[in-house]
Amino acid sequence: MSDVHYYQGLARSMMFTIILVSFAPLFVVVLIAGYQYSVAYEEKVEAHLRELVLKHDQTIDAYLDEKMAEIRVLAEVIDLGHLATPGGIEALHDALTVGHGTDFVDLGLIDEHGIQVAYSGPFQLRGLDYSREPWFKAVRENTVHVSDVGLGMRGVPHFIIALRMRADGREWVLRSTLDFIAFNRLVENIRIGETGMAYIINREGEFQTTPRRDMTAEAPFLRELARSLTGTADQVHGRAAMAVMDNPATHRETIFVTSPIKGGDWLMVYQQDTADAFATLNRSRDLAIGILFLGGLAITVMAFLMSRRMARKVERADAAKDILNEQIIEAGKLASVGELAAGIAHEINNPVAIMVEEAGWIQDLLEEGLSRGDNEREVQRALNQIRTQGARCKEITHKLLSFARKIDPTIMSFDLNDLVREIAELSGQRAKYANVVIETSLGDNIAPIEASPSEMQQVFLNLVNNAIDAMDPGGGDLDIITRQEGDTVLALVTDTGSGIPEANLSRIFDPFFTTKPVGKGTGLGLSIIYGIINKLGGTISVDSAVGRGTTFTIRLPAGKARGADGGEGGAEAPEA
Repeated sequence: MSDVHYYQGLARSMMFTIILVSFAPLFVVVLIAGYQYSVAYEEKVEAHLRELVLKHDQTIDAYLDEKMAEIRVLAEVIDLGHLATPGGIEALHDALTVGHGTDFVDLGLIDEHGIQVAYSGPFQLRGLDYSREPWFKAVRENTVHVSDVGLGMRGVPHFIIALRMRADGREWVLRSTLDFIAFNRLVENIRIGETGMAYIINREGEFQTTPRRDMTAEAPFLRELARSLTGTADQVHGRAAMAVMDNPATHRETIFVTSPIKGGDWLMVYQQDTADAFATLNRSRDLAIGILFLGGLAITVMAFLMSRRMARKVERADAAKDILNEQIIEAGKLASVGELAAGIAHEINNPVAIMVEEAGWIQDLLEEGLSRGDNEREVQRALNQIRTQGARCKEITHKLLSFARKIDPTIMSFDLNDLVREIAELSGQRAKYANVVIETSLGDNIAPIEASPSEMQQVFLNLVNNAIDAMDPGGGDLDIITRQEGDTVLALVTDTGSGIPEANLSRIFDPFFTTKPVGKGTGLGLSIIYGIINKLGGTISVDSAVGRGTTFTIRLPAGKARGADGGEGGAEAPEA
């Protein structure tokens, strides 16, 4: 728990969790709202473009219908005989100019042979033969005809409205050239953004208005577009057709909106790059992404700072917990020493009694005098006995003080069997008074373990004391077994006591849980054992039944195996 890498990993884990919990809802909200806004905005733009094209389509159709209606009115009210004279057609043209401005550029009367017999306008076109012109052939078949835009004989773009009339058994054609510039301006007014523009093409894909830029390279593509969009379901139902496709000339995705005019002979086309059409949407999207990025950055910074702060608090709490655990273990160890006090006191009392008896015997011999009989040799024997019993007391107290000293958590390699023998010897006197027989069955050549010897002393002493308590006062057998299974060293502590009720088995390792009478136990022993074993990467389990006894099984990772000479695999167990 004190490893710096652990707390760094904990801080990263908390930071990623905070980022995920905080950023995920923000991301989902922005994603859903952005998608809904995008769909609504695109639908709005598409509807606006369709409406725009249809309105201009209607405006242009109305413009052409108006001009054709005016020509029809003229045909009904004029006298063809007067119109065929130069003065008559000029007077009519002047009247049209006064009433309609420059919409009607010129006016001409053509006979059935296609010869223009009367003309009024800025050009010298009287006497020209129009019999081979497509518009003349078309008007012979239809009463009124609006031609395509072309250069014609005058060499400038224009288009003609022609009306077929009959008088005195002859057919006449009244022709007028409409102002192309004014007509072109009607179409050019459809302009949105930087790339939006409108133009008119005929069925062959030929331009009937002048686009804002050179589109010669796009003519084949527009012909295909005209064929693909003409007669679509949208146009059949009076709606503008829309298509989004890559423009081969500009290599950009482009929106095309088309609508037929002039009875389907012409096609109104509006085109605009999608990036331009959805510029506002793209800016909003970029703004949302920017806000999302800044929000994510702020969340990341705050998560980083908060996670580091929380990790430091956890580290301090763990340090405090380690200190508390150490104090609890120390307290538990002292409590165990208290339980051993009676046995230790009796074990020390025997050599002390011998020493007192020998000292009294020496005093008696001194009173008789050392020169008598074997008194000097007997005094020497008594002194040796006092020295022997003093050494025995010193060994007992040394073991007790060694066990009772402050817990040393230093990890080292040692032989578990040596520690078990020491605990069995230390607990022998108390077991004797409780009528408990301690037996050890220690495996040969088991690998050393990596642990704190003083903490492992605490583990086994608590288990032994609990077992003796469970068999008091009737007594019983206590077996301590060690063996090795693969890379694991096992230690089993088995008693023939009263056993543990099944209802308590799941709680025996809980702190402060005890079934002993008040004042006989703290409930910390098994909790301390569990913490020590778990810290070493091992496990402890219990198998018990009422009336059958209890077995605690400890599994610890094995260290390096000892060699034949016993030198490898760690240092000797420290003297207790």
